[in-house]
Amino acid sequence: MPKIPGVNHEDAVRALEKAGFRIVRQGKHIVMIPRHNPVNAYTMGGIVGDAGLTVEEFRKLL
Repeated sequence: MPKIPGVNHEDAVRALEKAGFRIVRQGKHIVMIPRHNPVNAYTMGGIVGDAGLTVEEFRKLL
């Protein structure tokens, strides 16, 4: 599996919005993105997996 580089918080949010996610402040089914920059590769890999995306799909959205 290809690696995900460290990604800027704002870029990660934009990519997930392109994938159909939206920003909400509460709810049951959420994907949290830490606000530190850059979000490290290990954490970003978990976020991408939780979102149901592959690494390739996420990279295309960036």
